[in-house]
Amino acid sequence: MAKYTTVSIPTALHMRVSKIIGDKQGFKSVSDYTTYVLREIVAMHETEQVPQPFTSDDVEKIKVRLRALGYL
Repeated sequence: MAKYTTVSIPTALHMRVSKIIGDKQGFKSVSDYTTYVLREIVAMHETEQVPQPFTSDDVEKIKVRLRALGYL
């Protein structure tokens, strides 16, 4: 069973979200839509904080090696 908490939003925003989801399928309520949007935003922030596997200097060194080996 999922645990939930209550988050308050302004009534005007609630009404605007209701209009958005009015014709869209897949969202049963403003809460469902809000949860979806927040998950997407949090995921974007989390992936931005993941360090890149290679620095630009690393990439250049790899390209030089690949050229020397005849791959580029």
